[in-house]
Amino acid sequence: MTDDHIPRDEPVDRPPSGEPPQPPGAEPPPTPTGRAVPAGAYSGEAAGGRTARRPRSTDPLELGFTPRKPVPWLAPFLLISTGLRTLLALLFGAYLDKRELQKALDAEVAKQVGPDGGLWLDYVADLGDGFNATYSVAYLLAQRELEVDGHRLPRAQTLVMGGDQVYPSAAYEAYEDRCKGPYQAALPATPPEQPTIFAVPGNHDWYDGLTAFLRLFVRTRDRNFGGWRTGQSRSYFAAELPADWWLLGLDDQSGSYVDDPQLTYFDAVAKKMGPQSKVILAVPAPAWVKAVDQATAYDSIDYFIRTIVAPTGARVRLLISGDLHHYSRYTGPDGRQLVTSGGGGAYLYPTHQLPERIDVPPRDTLARRSSPSQPYELAGRYPDTARSRRYGWGIFSRLPRRNPGFSTLLGILHTLLMLSMVGVTDFRSEASEQRLFSVPLVVMVLVMVLAAALFAKPPSSTGKRHARHWILGIGHGLAHVGLAAAGTWAWLALPFHDWPWPLPAVAAVAVYLPVSGLVASQLVAAYLLIASAFGVNVNELFAGQGIEDAKGFVRLRIDPDGTLTLYPIAIDRVARDWKLNPDQSPDSSWLIPTTPLRPRLAEPPTTLT
Repeated sequence: MTDDHIPRDEPVDRPPSGEPPQPPGAEPPPTPTGRAVPAGAYSGEAAGGRTARRPRSTDPLELGFTPRKPVPWLAPFLLISTGLRTLLALLFGAYLDKRELQKALDAEVAKQVGPDGGLWLDYVADLGDGFNATYSVAYLLAQRELEVDGHRLPRAQTLVMGGDQVYPSAAYEAYEDRCKGPYQAALPATPPEQPTIFAVPGNHDWYDGLTAFLRLFVRTRDRNFGGWRTGQSRSYFAAELPADWWLLGLDDQSGSYVDDPQLTYFDAVAKKMGPQSKVILAVPAPAWVKAVDQATAYDSIDYFIRTIVAPTGARVRLLISGDLHHYSRYTGPDGRQLVTSGGGGAYLYPTHQLPERIDVPPRDTLARRSSPSQPYELAGRYPDTARSRRYGWGIFSRLPRRNPGFSTLLGILHTLLMLSMVGVTDFRSEASEQRLFSVPLVVMVLVMVLAAALFAKPPSSTGKRHARHWILGIGHGLAHVGLAAAGTWAWLALPFHDWPWPLPAVAAVAVYLPVSGLVASQLVAAYLLIASAFGVNVNELFAGQGIEDAKGFVRLRIDPDGTLTLYPIAIDRVARDWKLNPDQSPDSSWLIPTTPLRPRLAEPPTTLT
């Protein structure tokens, strides 16, 4: 797919196909997909001589992208493909690492300042999932001004995407439909003062070795991303902000290490800093939280701060990341803020199990050298503890509804296990064909128990398994065997098993499979709820629900005097229905919610000096 696939960022003097302008009354030129562009679809010249292709309906052919539903994370094929991609990324990540090659690209350092000498900056992460949630956030980011709890917050001049710009894989088509398309629709044309966009790659962006990410965010020709302009020349970046603030975006290849060309780049940046400099460090994951389960998770960040920033006398005042799909803020004795803001569109991750106190760096790190460990206290979270717990209980209704393929898979396994048990218990001579299912009985039991045991994993995919993981996993598997035994007893009480073969198998598929799949999904839901209380399968408890609500982002203001204020914006309920925007001005959003969004502050503003 080429950059011309979506015809929305083309020069105003030619149609998207690259053909010369058509005379009046001529047929509309074909798009790269072979479809004609509706007459009048191109209207409204924006700053810089660019035009926005405004749709006349919500049809994907008009929008130029296909709005996607939320990713069903427990779908069987998706589980397998995601597992394979993760395995390949772990095994071949070093061979696919394009960071060493990026030293051939320009080592740009951006400068960001607003017209008043200050700067408004937005941070959003984990955004490329279902359209409703992703576009709700993008829509608010693109509005000329938001009024939130009495604060008037104008559109930011700088937007930082903090990682996982697309799910579930880094395919270019997925970027178009789940990321660039919605953001193009939110801010379709360049406003009078074009904002700049920077992006940090997350683990999902790394699944193809950054190929699509670099193509989208690291451009040398057309650098427009909707109404934003990309501002980086590599997968990492540095930007000089007002009042000697600096924004540094790291790429640590999904938590592995910071490469030498990247360190050389930031060494050069650090030479411009001094003791009065203050740093905002954008990283792909909240290593300060993940280090609770994996002590080495924070090592790369600590090394960077210790060897690059600290020698200059500059202070890292704010560490910000996504990856965990919620908002949280830790504060330390030195006033440094550790913020997680991963509410850009992906499924909600719980907050009620966040540690109230963490040590950063962790005291049990194996690093030979590390910064002095300091305690940090949990100062804010969204959603709050009570609401997060309530969301957890929703697993019983949302699991089968959001993941019908997973329930079907459970039904198939339970049907095969039931038929195997029936074949063993039925000793009539005329049931010899049915007793063939007794052969794989032991295999089916082992598959059920082992699958459940391996399904039980720690919060971090690289964390160590403990006894509780094996106990909960094996117990979960045995519970499914018990459920199959109960299903066998119920099946034997029904007349189906007396029918001549293969009618019992047909009846099992038609009757037993859907019922057992639904019941088994409730058993899985109960397991996830219980296991999460022990810190096991916490991610799966919420990924299986695909909660679209409770989203948000952080808007930051740097005043000319150097005061930085964080406004964490929360969206309790995202929009589900959209309509065309009657406002036809070039930089107005294509679609608006039929019911207005009501953003609010997740907590009072936090001020840093």
